[in-house]
Amino acid sequence: MKTTCAVLAVLATALAGPVRADDDCYVPMADWQPRGAVAKLAEDNNWTVRRIKIDDGCYEIRGQDADGRRIEVKINPQTLEIVEFELKRDDD
Repeated sequence: MKTTCAVLAVLATALAGPVRADDDCYVPMADWQPRGAVAKLAEDNNWTVRRIKIDDGCYEIRGQDADGRRIEVKINPQTLEIVEFELKRDDD
C-alpha cells in the first residue's frame, strides 16, 4: 500500500508539469497606482505607448521600445514592478 501511494504521488507530480512563475497580479483596486504613473514608467524607459490596458489583474503596456521593436510589458499595479516583458517579432 505504501508503494502504491508513493508511485501515485510521483505520477501526479510528473503529470502536473513544470512549475511556472505566476504572472497574474492579485492587488485590490484601492492599492493600484494611477494609469498616469504607468505612462510615466513607460516614458522613463523610453517606450512609446500604443495602449495601456488591464490583463490578469496587471497593467499591460503595448508599444515600442527605444529601438522601435514591439513590446508587451505586464506591470504590477501596486509596485509598478515589471512582471513580464515580451519583445515581439514581426511574425508574432
